[in-house]
Amino acid sequence: MLWTFTLLLFCIRLSLGMTSMAMESQAELWIESNYPQAPWENITLWCRSPSQMSKKFLLLKDKTHMTWVHLSQKTFQMSFFLGALTESNAGRYRCCYWKEKGWSKPSKILELEAPGQLPKPILWIQAETPPLPGCNVNILCHGWLQDLVFMLFKEGFAEPVDYQVPTGTVAVFSIDHMTPEKEGVYICRTHIQMLPTVWSEPSNPLKLVVAGLYPKPTLTAYPGPIMAPGESLNLRCQGPIYGITFALMKLEDLEKSFYHKKPIKNEAYFLFPNLNIQDSGHYICFYYDGSYRGSLFSDILKIWVTDAFPKTWLLAWPSPVVPVGQNVSLRCLGPVDGVGLALHKKGEDRPLQFLDATSINDNKQFLLHNVTHRDSGIYSCHYHLTWKTSIRMGTHNTVKLVVVDKPPKPTLSAWPRTVFKRGKAITIQCRVSHPVLEFSLEWKEKATFHKFSVDGDFIITNVEGKGTGTYSCSYRVETHPNIWSHRSEPLKLMGPAGVLTWDYILNEALKLSIIIQLAALLLVLLWIRYKWRRFRIREAWFLGTAQVFTMLFIVAALLCCEIIVPTPKPELWAETNFPLAPWKNLTLWCRSPSGSTKEFVLLKDGTGWIATRPASEKVRAAFPLGALSQSHTGSYHCHSWEEMAVSEPSEALELVGTDILPKPVISASPPIRGQELQIRCKGWLAGMEFALYKEGEQEPVQQLGAVGREAFFTIQRMEEKKEGNYSCRTHTATLPFKWSEPSEPLELVIKEMYPKPFFKTWASPVVPLGDRVTFNCSAPHQHMSFILYKDGSEVASSDRAWANPGASEAQFFIISVGIGDGGNYSCRYYDFDIWSEPSDIVELVVTEFFPKPTLLAQPGPVVLPGKNVTLRCQGTLKDMRFALLQEGTQVPLQFKSASGSSVDFLLHTLREEDSGNYSCIYYETTMSNRGSYFSMPLMIWVTDVFPKPWLFAEPSSVVPMGQNVTLWCQGPVRGVGYILRKEGEATSKQLWEFTSNDGAFPITNITSASTGHYSCCYHPDWTSPIKIPPSNTLELIVTGLLPKPSLIAQPGPMVAPGENMTLQCQGELPDSTFVLLKEGIHAPIKLQRPRGYRADFWMPVVRGEDSGIYSCVYYLDTALFVASNHSDSLEIWVTDKPPKPSLSAWPNTVFKLGKDITLQCRGPLPGVEFVLEHDGEEAPQLFSEDGDFVINNVEGKGIGNYSCSYRLQASPDIWSEPSDPLELVGAAGPAAQECTVGNIVRSTLIVVVVVALGVVLAIEWKKWPRLRTRGSETDGRDQTIVLEECNQEGEPGTTTNSPSSTSQGILVEVPAPM
Repeated sequence: MLWTFTLLLFCIRLSLGMTSMAMESQAELWIESNYPQAPWENITLWCRSPSQMSKKFLLLKDKTHMTWVHLSQKTFQMSFFLGALTESNAGRYRCCYWKEKGWSKPSKILELEAPGQLPKPILWIQAETPPLPGCNVNILCHGWLQDLVFMLFKEGFAEPVDYQVPTGTVAVFSIDHMTPEKEGVYICRTHIQMLPTVWSEPSNPLKLVVAGLYPKPTLTAYPGPIMAPGESLNLRCQGPIYGITFALMKLEDLEKSFYHKKPIKNEAYFLFPNLNIQDSGHYICFYYDGSYRGSLFSDILKIWVTDAFPKTWLLAWPSPVVPVGQNVSLRCLGPVDGVGLALHKKGEDRPLQFLDATSINDNKQFLLHNVTHRDSGIYSCHYHLTWKTSIRMGTHNTVKLVVVDKPPKPTLSAWPRTVFKRGKAITIQCRVSHPVLEFSLEWKEKATFHKFSVDGDFIITNVEGKGTGTYSCSYRVETHPNIWSHRSEPLKLMGPAGVLTWDYILNEALKLSIIIQLAALLLVLLWIRYKWRRFRIREAWFLGTAQVFTMLFIVAALLCCEIIVPTPKPELWAETNFPLAPWKNLTLWCRSPSGSTKEFVLLKDGTGWIATRPASEKVRAAFPLGALSQSHTGSYHCHSWEEMAVSEPSEALELVGTDILPKPVISASPPIRGQELQIRCKGWLAGMEFALYKEGEQEPVQQLGAVGREAFFTIQRMEEKKEGNYSCRTHTATLPFKWSEPSEPLELVIKEMYPKPFFKTWASPVVPLGDRVTFNCSAPHQHMSFILYKDGSEVASSDRAWANPGASEAQFFIISVGIGDGGNYSCRYYDFDIWSEPSDIVELVVTEFFPKPTLLAQPGPVVLPGKNVTLRCQGTLKDMRFALLQEGTQVPLQFKSASGSSVDFLLHTLREEDSGNYSCIYYETTMSNRGSYFSMPLMIWVTDVFPKPWLFAEPSSVVPMGQNVTLWCQGPVRGVGYILRKEGEATSKQLWEFTSNDGAFPITNITSASTGHYSCCYHPDWTSPIKIPPSNTLELIVTGLLPKPSLIAQPGPMVAPGENMTLQCQGELPDSTFVLLKEGIHAPIKLQRPRGYRADFWMPVVRGEDSGIYSCVYYLDTALFVASNHSDSLEIWVTDKPPKPSLSAWPNTVFKLGKDITLQCRGPLPGVEFVLEHDGEEAPQLFSEDGDFVINNVEGKGIGNYSCSYRLQASPDIWSEPSDPLELVGAAGPAAQECTVGNIVRSTLIVVVVVALGVVLAIEWKKWPRLRTRGSETDGRDQTIVLEECNQEGEPGTTTNSPSSTSQGILVEVPAPM
């Protein structure tokens, strides 16, 4: 019988990236014989369960004869002895095993023919890794016996196509890149290795053909693609060819949802008579002829089976509040594709408008033209079906459309309250529920007061009590900027003035006192300096102290003053809603590059204070001027204010008349002979056209259309004849033109110049906030002066007088980069009147301002050498400039500007040195090059072979039965999936992971069926001929099914570094494979297959890192990877000196009367001898094998410090370090009793003596008054004499023996001490 198989289903699975379903566990049948050269002499059939253990096995012969075996214990395999092959036992055999709910799927059929012949092999195919550009096919040949030679033949060829000698019973023949040339009929045969003349019968023929040779059909659904459960559905597949077979597949379940139909002419119908929820999904169809040559796939058709439609959403654009006569579009959104939509209005019986499925795919919307008050109402949208079904319509949101002459009034509130507090401000919040262009705040008490805000927040202060009063607000929308809404309800602010507070008075007084003290100290310092020659040493010290205090007060005064630091200048421009006559309503806008700006100030003619505006979220503010009058003419510029800083002024905008456009500004870089020159003309208003004039010519030299607020005129080659005075003008875009005044003239003169300098940054020009940037400008000439430019304006200079002699370069520093420091930098150098050409521009980008982009490689991150790759950088904002960077290079590789939110960087003809990490950023070019965060780095590999991944198990590859384990496939390539393979299984697990390098394959509740050899490899989703090598092979072993072994170390568990060691694992069963494990390491350390019961793991020249906790397991060769329990853990020490033990006392360290103490010495190693040492003893006192020492305190000899150590019995000369000392205290025994009696006697005598002394002191105290009186008189007289003598000695000219000395001196009476 000819079995025909098509690769169509296989290629479908690969082209759609679907993972095949795991097949039902099928029993495995094979032959074993102890006569390798004549296996038919003694045959034993083996039946194995691949996934679980079983007690029942069944052998079937020719579908009639059964042999049933029931075992007392569960096992994975069972043998059936047949003996010598004869005519009676020849036939077709299958086997199966008992599962929990019945018999398993039978094994493949084994056909035993007459004696002297090998069994007939069987041939089938298996899916392999994704083939590119064709499908890869694995042909499997099952020969039933081991150690056979397998030959693959193709019809029409005498010699075999391929041959293999596998270790098992199955050979795998691979056919790469299936093409029509490889189509044909294949068979396989086997023969014995030692007897090449003994062959098996040919296997069943296998025919391979290639699909995709005919045009794709069309797939439609009748009555429709959305139906309710229980209803019937017909799917029609129609092709261009008659008499062919059609097939229908559901992509979510390829294995079970594969239908074939004979055609009716050139189409086939697939009927689903009773739909259920599981029938929902994506369907495709194809057709094939009698030779199994198939067509391409049809377009995917999505089928919904549901009892209720999902919710729809309706949105109004530009706003649900629309003025009369305007247009509004209503967009309906929903998750269901291929269905029409209907627009309903509350109160109307029928839908107002319909949109079919085609219009929805083209993003068409419901449109309401020239709305009136009758169009106001509540709108909703529903799905609109053209066929009958019982599906319930789902919920939907509604949109209330309001048509007004003016937009409705907003709400006005105050935060934190409507009452002012001293020194505090109030924020007035104006709010509406739809998008707004601008808010306006009015103050009832002051008619000329107007404040404008984009976000609706207005900050009101109460300086001198001028903030209280009644306020209201209004707004205007972007689509109708000339129509202001109704005013809100009035809001009244009350409270005292908030400036003259105690804090304010104290602060001002402190500042004034510091200034006065500073002035006074300066005067004192000058006076001291003038009189310093007359002062002694103390006055000189006072002079130095005064100088120090003066400096301290100067520093304090500086700290108390506000230091105004210039910040980057803002941008000023004008906007109008009258493009043909802008002067009828003009608004000036000011925007700052600094994100910390709090307020904007508009100035006129350099001094006139026009208004202040708070900064909005976009760091800008609007200054409406309204219709221009003669009072508006003048030169305007704006400043931005921060906490402690004010910006430089913006460029001046000049209004010259009431019906004339603002005067433009012209500028250009110095012209260079023979090079291109760009002339910039800034016109202030958007949508204007530009004209460039040259003095002496009537007509414009160049004209440019509406290109924004500025234009760049290009002179392709600068020559002498192009020199002269140039000016520019702007005019409206439509007739009749309205012109501006000419700009100030710009003189272009070609001067002789030095060559341009070399300009760079020491580090990358893409920096985060706060980083340091160093610009280096070097010139080929010496003794030059350098100038640094930013966006064409001079920002710094380096004069040659400051540089070292002969210096030819200058460095410019930005100590801490701020938001406004980004931009385009360049430099020039000069010598007297000769300048150099401008250097190349360096774009300084300040990052960490916008969200980071994403970087993807197309087709993939692994590229063949010499090929191209496209890196797509996807940002979040539009109209940005993008930069591509490579790790290890300072300057970005490429720059590109994009109108959208993404850009593609093409890398040409890559080489291996181009491999590395790439990243990208995006930044705005209009406001100081503020950029995004860096994208996540993307590793690009330029190689012809994928880097090899690594497979490991966590927590270990040796796992107890029933536990969980995770197999991790790790590789350095991002953006790819992984495939996990198990040896001997036809299916593979696939894991897609685009955001991580690691692929995790969890295996829960592990059983013996989970054991085996595993490997993994990459699974890219792009077309590439690059080789994909497999990972390392991992053996997954399950423990707990055999008795545990024992593990010992020879010569012992402790060895010195550099010595040899042997770990002996002793099992209980022969012919086993032993595995050595170490705690903390996922994979086994070593494997051995000894002949006996024991494995010796030799560890030569051990080192310190070999220390650790070891264990071992074993498994039988007949039941691979089904292992024993773990042995007991064995700790190995690789050291010159054993670790010190621990010493403890039981029950405690204090002796009690008549009680002993047991000292316990414990170490980490077995087989040791302990010794106890007592301080003060010359030699160790006690030895013990268990580490217990009994200590008594006879005559007080047990008290003191103890320590212990140990030595290995195998190495008696090596002693460990001593333990930490342990002190025993207290007393016990007869001697202690005698000491106690003596202490009591001595204590009694001390008490008696103290009492006697107390009595004596009491008696003496009673006598003390008489002694004190008599003694005071004598002492007073004696002390008077002494004082007189001292006075006489202290004054010269006095005589000590004069009798009048007593009366002449000073008499001091000092009381005698008591």
